[in-house]
This record gives sequence, structure tokens and C-alpha cells, in this order.
Amino acid sequence: MSAPPQSAGEPITDKRQLVAYLEAGNKPVEAWRIGTEHEKFGFTFEDLRPLPYEGPRGIEALLEGLERNFDWLPVTENGKVIALNKADCAITLEPGGQLELSGAPLESIHQTCDEVHTHLDQVKRIAEPLGIGMLGMGFQPKWPRDQIPWMPKGRYEIMGAYMPTKGRLGLDMMLRSSTVQVNLDFASEADMVKKFRVGLALQPVAVALFANSPFSDGKPNGFLSYRSHLWTDTDPDRCGTLPFVFEEGMGFERYVDYALDVPMYFVYRDGTYLDASGQSFRDFLDGRLPARPGEIPTTSDWVDHISTIFPEVRLKRFLEMRGADGGPWRSLCALPALWVGLLYDQGALDAAWDLVKDWAPEEHAALRAEVPRRALATPFRGAPLGALAGRVLEIAEAGLEARRRRHWDGLDEVHYLNELKEAVASGLTPAEQKLQAFHGRWNGSVDPVFQEFAY
Repeated sequence: MSAPPQSAGEPITDKRQLVAYLEAGNKPVEAWRIGTEHEKFGFTFEDLRPLPYEGPRGIEALLEGLERNFDWLPVTENGKVIALNKADCAITLEPGGQLELSGAPLESIHQTCDEVHTHLDQVKRIAEPLGIGMLGMGFQPKWPRDQIPWMPKGRYEIMGAYMPTKGRLGLDMMLRSSTVQVNLDFASEADMVKKFRVGLALQPVAVALFANSPFSDGKPNGFLSYRSHLWTDTDPDRCGTLPFVFEEGMGFERYVDYALDVPMYFVYRDGTYLDASGQSFRDFLDGRLPARPGEIPTTSDWVDHISTIFPEVRLKRFLEMRGADGGPWRSLCALPALWVGLLYDQGALDAAWDLVKDWAPEEHAALRAEVPRRALATPFRGAPLGALAGRVLEIAEAGLEARRRRHWDGLDEVHYLNELKEAVASGLTPAEQKLQAFHGRWNGSVDPVFQEFAY
């Protein structure tokens, strides 16, 4: 989730300005970058409980320690530190205290992996003396929702009140889920559309490969990616697979029309989030927003609004791949490797499109519904999804080989896919490995997760 806006931007008087805002994301190939975001759960060593905001072992103390020791700049809201900034990256808070690194735009997966390693090392150096650990999973495995402290951010108060009016699982999504995502560039409208379509179609493959949320409230929940399932009952107005993306006429303007019809959450003015939940951005353009009658929106309002839309792939001035569960260090490098391999080489992108271009809307919907429960075992066109995942990884590997980006040790980017290849070869996702341990050496307890899979 974003930190508070820093500037209002220009007034918006015409829909064409909204289209132009997205079009400004077009970049030549040499300017394409990789931005990785990942979240993790904090917990106290002594009792495994999630972290409160305040107190000697709270989120505030952790943020202040990072600020003091590693030259981060604080972002405050109502006098409380709720984010840290440095250069082109940020550390922010999700509603239940999940700590997120929004990484800098980087040129290679090697740089992404170095960034992740540096960040996790810094967090560990501050957290361990405080008696705090960090866990990478897709869903809080032990504690019920009423045991998760809310973070002091105004937008979360508004969203937390509105979510239950739209779906049963929105508050669980906010408070108890954790993800890793990668943000990628495009060259033109046509390039954006093709990448958007491939990203949406193959998002269930990413869900399956990274499935890592089989527990809730201390026991198996019947899913392999419960985090992914949450989005199916969060808010139908702003989630889903976006069938219109595959239709003729898809482009920047078509996405703007979609976004304008997604109800708003809030308007940010003078350091305060004002409740505009359920109201229309179209009315805002006309100066008829009930929350701010007579006002027209600014660029900042538009940026805020499109950040509160939650489809499987999201368009800003880049494309966000949003399907994967949070996980261990290796998966934080594997996720960008997968999508860079598929989308940043033209041959790989063409091959990926050939793989999915004849899929029917019903097939997209069926995968979206079933993959959170069955992952790589999901039936698809007469075979388990694992077979398709194997082909997807072959395409991604070819795309990474074509990039020829080598690290100081001589390795190219392909080896970051190894964890995913192992999952396809074994048929076992991270979730299934944990379930085996739960029913075996963990003796029916999820507590060992906090030791074995902490960063």
C-alpha cells in the first residue's frame, strides 16, 4: 500500500488526461526496469504473536531502528512513522503490520536479489535484538483475525469499514495476507496489451508455483494458496481476471473506462484521508463528488484511485504481476525471474502468447477458481496444470538466456528459476511441503513454521 501522497499534481478536467497519464509509461527497451515488492509477517520470538505498532517490540521500534542505522527517511502520519523512503525504494506497512519493501527500479534479477538480501539483512540486524523475527508466507498461519493489530494509517480505517460491505474475506486480505509482486515496463500500447493478456492468462500458473498459504488459525484451511482465494470474495468491483483485456479495443482508454467505474475509497487532503467509499470518480471529474462537492480531482487523486484497484494484473505506468504468495528468499528472486523471462524478450513473449491466445473466458475463470485449492494438480485441457507450468518455465528460461545478463560470478539469470523447476519436477508446492511436515514431524502444529521458515 502507498504512503501518503507528497504532491497534488495538476487538476484533471478531461478523461484524456487520465489516458495520457498511463501512456506516459511507454519506455524504450533500454529503459525497461524491474521493480520487486515483497511483504513479510513480523512476530515476537517468545510467543510468536504478531507485532503491535507501539511498544519496545513493535513496528514503530523496528522502523525507528532502520531509520537510525541505515539512513532511511521517515514518512509520518499524525505524528507516527508509517513508512521509510530512500532513493527509489520504500519500506511501508500493510494493515496488519506486514512489512513491505517496495524495491527500486533495477536492470537485472541479480540486482533485485542483492537488494532483497541487503534489505532482509538490515531488518534482521534491527529485529533480532528486539526479540522480533520475520516470516515469509502467503497467509498468517497461526493467529485469528481478531488477534492482529491494525496499523495507524487513515486509509486503512476507511478501507476496513468498507470491505465487509462488499465481501466476506476482505479484512483477512488486509490483515493476514502477504505477497511478492514484480512491476514491469512496456514499450507501447500494443506491447502493454500483449503483456497484460499474457500476465492475466498465466497468473494462475504463478499462483500455483508460489502457493504458500495452507494454514489459518493454526490448522490446514483446505487451500494451497488461501491468500489467492481471499481475492475471490474481497470486492467484485475491483478484483478479478478482467475479461475485457482480451477483447478487441483493449488499450489505455479501455482500462481508464474500467477504472472510472470502480468505486472510490477516499480522497487525501491536508494530511487527512476523507471517506469517499463507494463514490464515483466519474462524478469527481464533473465536480459532483459528495465527499468534496465542487472540487475536481488532481493527478494525485487518480494515482491514489488506481492503486486501490486489485485485479490479478494491475496497470499503472507499468504492469504489476500480483498473483504470488509471499515466501522465502529464493522465491523473492524467482518471481521476477519468471515474469522477466516471459515478458522482457520478444521471442518469449510471442511464445507465451501463442500458448494462451485461444483460451476461452470460461477456462480463465475455471483456473482462477480452482488453482488456489489444487495448485499444480489443477486439471487443465486434459492434463495437470503442472505440465503447463513446465512449458511456461521453458519459455521463461529461454527469455532469460536471451537477455544475457551475467552476475559477477558468471551466472546468468536462469538459475533463479531453479526453485520453480524443482516444484514442477516434484509436483510439490511450498504449501504441500509444509502440509507434509504438519502431518509428520511437526506433530500437528504450525509453530515450527516460525523457526524453519523465518528469514
